[in-house]
Amino acid sequence: MVLNIIWLLFFFGAFIACVVQWLFLGETGIFNTTIQSAFEMSKTAFEIALGLTGILSLWLGILKIGEKAGAIQILAKLVNPLFTRLFPSIPKNHPVTGTMLMNISANMLGLDNAATPMGLKAMKELQELNPNKEVASDAQILFLVLNASGLTLIPVSIMTYRAQLGAANPSDVFLPILLATFFSTIVGILATSFFQKVEIKHPVTIAWLLGLSTAVFGTLFYFSRLTAEELGANSLFVSGLALFGIIIAFLGLAVYKKVQAFEAFVEGAKEGFNTAVMVIPYLVAILVGVAVFRASGAMDLLLNGVSYLLSLAGIGNDIVPALPTAFMKPLSGSGARGMMIEAMKVYGPDSFAGRLSCMFQGAADTTFYIIAVYFGSVGVRKTRHSIACALLADLAGVIAAISIAYIFFPPT
Repeated sequence: MVLNIIWLLFFFGAFIACVVQWLFLGETGIFNTTIQSAFEMSKTAFEIALGLTGILSLWLGILKIGEKAGAIQILAKLVNPLFTRLFPSIPKNHPVTGTMLMNISANMLGLDNAATPMGLKAMKELQELNPNKEVASDAQILFLVLNASGLTLIPVSIMTYRAQLGAANPSDVFLPILLATFFSTIVGILATSFFQKVEIKHPVTIAWLLGLSTAVFGTLFYFSRLTAEELGANSLFVSGLALFGIIIAFLGLAVYKKVQAFEAFVEGAKEGFNTAVMVIPYLVAILVGVAVFRASGAMDLLLNGVSYLLSLAGIGNDIVPALPTAFMKPLSGSGARGMMIEAMKVYGPDSFAGRLSCMFQGAADTTFYIIAVYFGSVGVRKTRHSIACALLADLAGVIAAISIAYIFFPPT
């Protein structure tokens, strides 16, 4: 219901923006520009889904080997004490908790190519436990919010762009981004727990969250002492070792358990192809809606209106140049990336606006893309409170990013 309203607002808002520009600015070509953007984005959406096919087939094949060899069940037992309280509807030691853990870990390491297939696999397994197939379950919603909150330990791509644009210290946003995404994730968990009436004050839950927080800040302390070059090299090493290590561990366990690894891989890869085909309509719908909203100028009008309201409220204009990145990130990852780069080019990578735009880029994820792909892959139509909780986590990340930016990089 909520996603339907937002999707309609994209189109009606775009049409109103086109009419305004036609009547008051004489932009007669704006209608054609907007509709062309819809055609181009529908093609892009299909290309994205096509690109997902190979990646999904690869990782769902690997996961099928791990499932048949018992690796996923081992991971499930490790996180069972925490997940049984955050996800009370999931049976104890169910294999899906292992898949969810792998997805969350891949997201934290910034391994998008591995995280998405693992996430879709987990969503499919959660759908099997869902009694009402068209309505998102509590477990599916919390899992989606954890993905949308975008907790990332090492924002390699952002630091790479900063280095290319001449930042004096490309990794100086590393600590602020981690702190912002940490707050975003915590708020996402608290908001979803409130809606679902999940008891998070249990000693086991608190102990796990404190332990994870300690691990996050311990990692943060280690990487914050490295130079930009060392940080990039270490992150690539950890990422590569983690992914290849998972593959070898699954294959080794398959040999030990006498599992036919090749047949298991092919079986899982077939699921990847079917999943990629299923998400195409949902992907086209959400990306085309975002494209027309942006091409029509409606996004610019919205940003200008927000900037005006902020100025009336006396909020510093320092954050206004970075706001386009914050507004675009839940809608489009590539769009937000472009606005981040533009902010650094115009104001400088070491300016307050340049650094804040990088923090906005890293503080959240592409919420509507995740909702469309994850729920679309299993045919969920009613998303319940998932959008509200995910956007609340995004908002928390934005507020945290602004607050932290003023502490780390006070404008001169």
